[in-house]
Amino acid sequence: MNKPIHQASIDLQIPFHDVDMMEVVWHGHYAKYFEIARCAVLEKIGYNYPQMRDSGYAWPVIDLNMRYIKPVVFGQAITVEAAIAEWENRLKINYLVTDKNTGVRLTKGYSIQVAVDMRTKEMCFESPKVLLEKLGILASGT
Repeated sequence: MNKPIHQASIDLQIPFHDVDMMEVVWHGHYAKYFEIARCAVLEKIGYNYPQMRDSGYAWPVIDLNMRYIKPVVFGQAITVEAAIAEWENRLKINYLVTDKNTGVRLTKGYSIQVAVDMRTKEMCFESPKVLLEKLGILASGT
């Protein structure tokens, strides 16, 4: 496994519409928080979803894992960190949700995406060169 080479974090304050009657975040909203952080790290490397599309590849999520450590509640300020962990054959991004004020770990997880050639609709067994260029692993145009 590779050491994460790019990461980004976002801060959120939990809105009322994300919680259940016990004022705890409904488990399905964590996927949304992960997605917001994923977009931030992709934007940071210059390969956001429109840029992926324009490069000829779709990157569907094929696996999503979450481990709930402590509940997140209404009004709580959190930080969601996304770190690119794998990129050769798939794009794996690790996530960590912490309390913004205390740094206490609340949730962790990962997502896995694969490149799909939009022209042929076939899954790629290696990540396309454009991703490696955006990550700074290959020089542009090699």
